[in-house]
Amino acid sequence: MVETIVSSLKGVPKEWLTVIIAALPVSELRGAIPVALMSGIPPVKAYFLSVVGNMLPVLPILIFLEPVSNRLRHFKFCAKFFDWLFARAKKKGDLIQKYEAIGLMLFVAIPLPVTGAWTGCVAASLFKVKLRYAVPAVFAGVILAGLIVLSVCLFGKSSFAFFLAK
Repeated sequence: MVETIVSSLKGVPKEWLTVIIAALPVSELRGAIPVALMSGIPPVKAYFLSVVGNMLPVLPILIFLEPVSNRLRHFKFCAKFFDWLFARAKKKGDLIQKYEAIGLMLFVAIPLPVTGAWTGCVAASLFKVKLRYAVPAVFAGVILAGLIVLSVCLFGKSSFAFFLAK
């Protein structure tokens, strides 16, 4: 999936590509950091660009998700989509429901599929986490997830080179 996104954005400067990939719900920074590193962006810059990109949609999602979804639920297709989206977030949201902002931060920080800033924002909206708590919690989670992904990429790269040298 990330390969398709990257190939469709050929010609875009690699820094902008990193920000765009990080902002997308499919890849987020879990896809942006490896792509940035493979394109030759230094690790610290790759991390920073990925965090910025991943945070771009957070505030609009937190502010507009509920009113937009309420308006669009009048259409059958949209109602089905939002039912699916909220059910998916609710299924993964035990941590958020129990610990609220701290749980939201931990949920976003876990670099696995179906966790991250986008799903965290949906869950924050669903569980009515106040905006003043949700934004810093998602931001902290994105920072932690970025550190984890960057560490795995760098450690994996050095480990791979170590084993090839033998």
